[in-house]
Amino acid sequence: MGGLPAVSGVSKPKIRIVVADDHPIFRDGLCKLLALEEDFEVIAQAQDGREVLDVLQQHEPDILLLDLKMPGLDGLGTLQRLQAARNRTRVIVLTASDDKNEFVQAMKLGTSGIVLKQTATDLLIKSIRKVHAGEIWLDSHTTAAVIRQFVSADEMPPPPQAAAPRERERSPLSQREREIVALVAQGFKNKEMAEKMFISEQTVKNHLHNIFDKLGVSDRLELALYAIHNNLHTGR
Repeated sequence: MGGLPAVSGVSKPKIRIVVADDHPIFRDGLCKLLALEEDFEVIAQAQDGREVLDVLQQHEPDILLLDLKMPGLDGLGTLQRLQAARNRTRVIVLTASDDKNEFVQAMKLGTSGIVLKQTATDLLIKSIRKVHAGEIWLDSHTTAAVIRQFVSADEMPPPPQAAAPRERERSPLSQREREIVALVAQGFKNKEMAEKMFISEQTVKNHLHNIFDKLGVSDRLELALYAIHNNLHTGR
């Protein structure tokens, strides 16, 4: 029998996506847009946080697009549950809100990306691919806003006269430390970084301690935001 010749090679697995939003028209429209991408597969939808938890337990998707404003269990509450359950799905918050406090809370609860609903569709699609690859996604507007809010909310800045000496005392990062900063900003955990860099997990922790001290940051989120703001997240 005739027919087309078999195509050699194995096709890449698709990025499996769940869309959670309480507005059916927006949710259905977004799912149709995502379905147009050859490497995407929308495997389920959810309209509130409790449904999200059920769907993620059943399907274990790669990416969850999560609206923050949902009835019952809202987006932040859902993120808390997912963090407690150590769920491996990477979350992109998709929101119409401009509340910087919510952005900061979402990042602290393990969100890998924040995309405003007024963002162009091609950027949303790009964010899904980037987050799936292990990176953190914040556009320039959101990054600046989150960094400002994070600093004002969680950090007591030193008095002006103390700032200059502290800046002069900081040592530059070594190449290995810059690599670790980039991996933290891309969402890698200590164990993953240790395996990737062929070093022990304790060595990673030692490097992080030195990095925190050199940069004057207090945790991984602040380090990730610092890296993105200073273009250190690519490792170049």
